[in-house]
Amino acid sequence: MTLYTDFIFLTNEVEGFKLCRETRSETSTTVLLCKAGHIDVYYRGEMLRIGENDIFIRVPRATELGPYEISPDFRFMQISIPVQLFEGLMFDHMRVEPRWWQKLEYLKTNPLFHLTDKSIEFCDVYFRLLTLQLQDQQSDYRRQILTMIARGATMEMLNYLDKVVSFDDSEPRQSVNTSDYTFHTFTHMLREHPHEREVQWFAKQLNITPKYLSEICKERSGKSASEWIAEVTVTEIKHYLRNTTLPIREIARQMEFPNASFFCQYTKKHTGLTPNHFRKQKQA
Repeated sequence: MTLYTDFIFLTNEVEGFKLCRETRSETSTTVLLCKAGHIDVYYRGEMLRIGENDIFIRVPRATELGPYEISPDFRFMQISIPVQLFEGLMFDHMRVEPRWWQKLEYLKTNPLFHLTDKSIEFCDVYFRLLTLQLQDQQSDYRRQILTMIARGATMEMLNYLDKVVSFDDSEPRQSVNTSDYTFHTFTHMLREHPHEREVQWFAKQLNITPKYLSEICKERSGKSASEWIAEVTVTEIKHYLRNTTLPIREIARQMEFPNASFFCQYTKKHTGLTPNHFRKQKQA
């Protein structure tokens, strides 16, 4: 069975696995759970064996997967979502998950885990929910429901990492250079000050130049500091427009924009729609 839309790909067939690698491997976050047999995948300079009850998680901007070999009895479940959706889910979690960036960095070099029966049960449930929703093409809320299921699965992944890896911010971090620390501090400040929208403000707090801050962000994440700030701001704007009936003027006030007109201009620039048009599109 292979099911997909423009924003999610789900399969438990070898042909679906091959198709996903050919069309989406460079632009997707992939989670693969081996149910039986094994698959050997070339990753980060070595052959990695994913065996029964192992889960492999490839996060954005990690090393591309190389050649692979599968055993005759290989059975699996795989879910792939676009980088943009995955990063959007991460932005949504920023305020409730203070160590999310550390976890993503950890997954880049440690993508393989052996799951307990309970964790496998969770995976089976999420896979089944996504399958049912992908098959229901008549649902008016199909995309929103699929995104919510993906959000729940992402939180489950972050919660699982807490159980198997220590991410205590009070402990010395190993192999972290100045740039890593600066980027981590910047994302922490974004959570604490989501309504600050000037790169200069963050750079001043970090005692570095705006240009250097953007270079660090670009190197560590592929996005500049201004792009990070815009992503966080737009995520909050979309939340207000999708999930509240607050007047545009009130949303602008709560988000500390100077006025409703500037808020509308900002929304149009970053989403392509005015706030009112965005709301109407969501309701359509």
